[in-house]
Amino acid sequence: MEAVAKAIAGDPAAAQKIAELELEMTKVAKDAQKNEDNNVTSRWESDNQSDGWLNKNIRPATLVYLLTTYNVFALMSAFGHQVNESYVNLLGQWGMLVMTAYFGGKTIENIMKIKGSK
Repeated sequence: MEAVAKAIAGDPAAAQKIAELELEMTKVAKDAQKNEDNNVTSRWESDNQSDGWLNKNIRPATLVYLLTTYNVFALMSAFGHQVNESYVNLLGQWGMLVMTAYFGGKTIENIMKIKGSK
């Protein structure tokens, strides 16, 4: 790392090139994230347009299941039944992931609808 810093300090063109590459990498990363968000939104829109009950309700059903199970474990602990802590942590992580995807996805869907209507 030190050798790289010395080489850059002695060559302003190299420093400029590194700055340009960092800028390009940042742009590529932002584009990839935007593309991923759009793909998730389009998959969810496709699910909502299908006729199947499960396709339309899998996200809320999963969220309800995880929250219900988490609450059952909490009640079991409150009444003195030992619940393996790793299960509770795992359910908590899944719950956070599903809530972020569900509510964050809905927010992205709404933003896309607003931008599309302009």
